[in-house]
Amino acid sequence: MDENLSRGYIQLEKARGGHDFRFTNGFSHLSPPVDKYNGIYFALVLAGVAFLLPYNSFIIAVDYFQSLYPGTTIVFDMSLIYIVMAFFAVLANNVLIETLSLNTRITFGYIVSFFTLLFVATCIVWWRIFAVNTSYTFNLIAVAIVALGCTVQQSSFYGYTSMLPSRYTQAVMVGESGAGFLASANRIVTKLLLDDQRLNTLIFFSVSILIVGLCFGLHQVVRRTDFVQFYLTLCKESKRITLEPTEDAGLMDPQDHVDGSRSQYGVLKLQPQSPTENSGGGASKSGGGGGMMSGSGGHLSTTGLTAAAGTTTYKVEDVVIRMRGNTAYRRTTSTKAWAAIKKGLKARWEVARNIWHFMLSISLAYFVTLCLYPGIESEIISCKFGNWMPVMLMAAFNGGDLIGKVIASMQYEWSRTHMLVLTLSRVVIVPLLVLCATPRGAPVIPGETKPLMLSLILGLTNGLAGSMPMIQAPSRVSEEHRELTGNIMTLSYNVGLTAGSLVAYLLDDLLGDPLIDP
Repeated sequence: MDENLSRGYIQLEKARGGHDFRFTNGFSHLSPPVDKYNGIYFALVLAGVAFLLPYNSFIIAVDYFQSLYPGTTIVFDMSLIYIVMAFFAVLANNVLIETLSLNTRITFGYIVSFFTLLFVATCIVWWRIFAVNTSYTFNLIAVAIVALGCTVQQSSFYGYTSMLPSRYTQAVMVGESGAGFLASANRIVTKLLLDDQRLNTLIFFSVSILIVGLCFGLHQVVRRTDFVQFYLTLCKESKRITLEPTEDAGLMDPQDHVDGSRSQYGVLKLQPQSPTENSGGGASKSGGGGGMMSGSGGHLSTTGLTAAAGTTTYKVEDVVIRMRGNTAYRRTTSTKAWAAIKKGLKARWEVARNIWHFMLSISLAYFVTLCLYPGIESEIISCKFGNWMPVMLMAAFNGGDLIGKVIASMQYEWSRTHMLVLTLSRVVIVPLLVLCATPRGAPVIPGETKPLMLSLILGLTNGLAGSMPMIQAPSRVSEEHRELTGNIMTLSYNVGLTAGSLVAYLLDDLLGDPLIDP
């Protein structure tokens, strides 16, 4: 048999005396490091800001793009291009999850965001080196490139934070909302300070570029901290101690003594057998309160631990025993590839079975949101506020979204039924907000207060319904599947985004022809 027969988790005391045990990356403890001053938490909030800020920079600058491309569906087009490209990027990331390292995928997103925003700020906003039609095309291409980089980065970050305690997933989601709120605040300030729309838009994009660069540098520091490395090490099983058939192993009994020292419960003791001993007859030893381990054709593995000098002893936190048959054979490359594919599909199916309620909830939540934001909201007209109206509506949405995600951080676990009811109830906002924009000349629900309140409610409920499934889903699976869970949840999230952005075009047709100069 080459399947895992058993897995035991053993809580251990710290090694004493001459037998010192440590993580291979330099930790001197087995208990989780402390996140002092919540530094890691706030760093991950900024990480969430970084991978949604580029998209929000395009969308929040709606007033500039509507004046540059009058009579077009530029906001709808940017939203759809971003979402469709993001959907395929998530699929690609799920394939590349075992091919490219986590840090490589995250770094790719930062680099793509930084240079694409730089291109838009200089070539499209400031220099205007392209004709209007060409500029429109290049603008959409830039959105597509940003979508590719940011989505790979976003999906990887959710896999990354799924390996950390759940509050750190919530930190990234607060950062996402913070990205929209920060972009809205940035746009309002730049419009208030400068009347020159071209100049204030250049400054707006420049601030976004600086923030992305800052977050990239912060990520490089945070990922090397003991806190992050501790949890990544626990979730990864790449570094193992392997017990060969010629070694005897046992968990030392609490009454055992090593060199006259006090008992060391949970310390794995390896002793090579004599070459003359039968390799198939390795002894076994049981620990008081531990399990029984046999050396007969067995594999023993543990994550990230090193041996002490002298007698070979190990401190065990995650022990896996694998039993092997006596017959050894070498699989062909194609057989290994097919086995890997089947294993990956089986893992994804098992994860989906455990978290399908959360997948459905987050898809519905973002479906409703993308039906209205940013497309329909950008079409609501105000003679009083002019081109400030879409900026104010988006600021209301992003403010509500941020509040909703902060509320979601409270220590309250929603049931699966409650989450589904919340996401379904949000559907009523769709017709109400559409009536604030149709017909274009004289909407059924006139004025500015009602659409602003509906936009705030849309954002608030989006913050709740879009956060809780993502936060709770990783707790329903084992540690080794948590990064995969983060990627699957991001895929579900993008399914909702894609469907919602397509329905937004149908709703836009209900509004009638756009007004060139409302």
